[in-house]
Amino acid sequence: MKAFNFTKSEIQKLPVPAKGMMSYRDTKEKGLSLYITAGSAVTFFVRKRIHGRDERVKLGAFPDMTVEQARVAALKTKAAIAGGANPNMEKTKLRQETTFAELFHDYMERYSKPHKKSWIYDQREVNKFLPHWFTRKISSITKQEVAKLHEKVGRENGQYQANRLLERIRAIFNKAIEWGWEGSNPTLGIKKFRERSRDRFMQTDELIRFHEALGKEKNETARDYILMSLLTGARKSNVLAMQWSEVNWERAEWRIAETKNGDPVTLPLIPTAIEILQRRRKGTGSRWVFPGKNGSTHYSDPKRAWTRVMEAAGITDLRIHDIRRTLGSYQAITEASLSIIGKSLGHKSQQATQVYSRLNLDPVRESVQRATDVIFALAAPIKVSEES
Repeated sequence: MKAFNFTKSEIQKLPVPAKGMMSYRDTKEKGLSLYITAGSAVTFFVRKRIHGRDERVKLGAFPDMTVEQARVAALKTKAAIAGGANPNMEKTKLRQETTFAELFHDYMERYSKPHKKSWIYDQREVNKFLPHWFTRKISSITKQEVAKLHEKVGRENGQYQANRLLERIRAIFNKAIEWGWEGSNPTLGIKKFRERSRDRFMQTDELIRFHEALGKEKNETARDYILMSLLTGARKSNVLAMQWSEVNWERAEWRIAETKNGDPVTLPLIPTAIEILQRRRKGTGSRWVFPGKNGSTHYSDPKRAWTRVMEAAGITDLRIHDIRRTLGSYQAITEASLSIIGKSLGHKSQQATQVYSRLNLDPVRESVQRATDVIFALAAPIKVSEES
């Protein structure tokens, strides 16, 4: 192998072999070499014995990699080899390593879908915020870029959204480690934004406008869904997925088999809620109380109707989930005990579990009735119109 002091000009003068390749070594940095092929491609490499074998470790292509960069890379490579590493094995391992898209697919199929009722949100949020990672090897995703993404989403989409995304990224990488990946979780050490407990609910003046606007909503399914949410205080996902088989007409109860907490809960249905259910039951062939367009699945997109109602009512900063908080707030206003409020909303707490188990639904029903009496006393009865 011929030797010379590597410089840009000297390398550009190298003769191109008719076939195969020609190799040269640098006289300034011991161990640094290059080869030039019949196609004029020049590649820097280090040649060393690694674990008893003579191996060539590629560093980069000239002129994309400069001579000085090649010398620095050669020093680092020799140091790594001296420390017992095999750069070629590391590169092979990286090539074979899974991409983020592959990891996310495994996460959804092996964990999220089988074990989480909220799996649809994992799928939606990752596809919305992280598609630029899909072709990346998971070891290439750094803590610094996760932190920057967290900050960016916090600025543009809100701190709550940013924190939920950070939690999802952390969970996905934790599963990768659990399944045998030897890397580190890039979310470690990244602090979530401080979140304020949300206490928004409809005030009395807003309730008046809300009733008026809701009565004019033409989408009957959306209107009834919003009313049922208000009358039961159940979570959005549970009301959307409400089925006729869950309703006990004799006892005027709705049994939700599985809530967010993983436990079943039985909620009382006051007469107004029963009236809505009886009207919806007529002529329906779907198992869902709030069926989608084709009836094979349940209604899933109340946001558009909610936005229309909020705009018509002139109400701002009120989310669908705040309906649930509104019922609880008016229960408190009508002097319901915290234990009854917790039971009516299906809350789960270690301290109150025994209290909940001793309560029957009668005081809960009375509390809900008193609260909704106040709520509905602020507006004229809603006129039901056929869904257009």
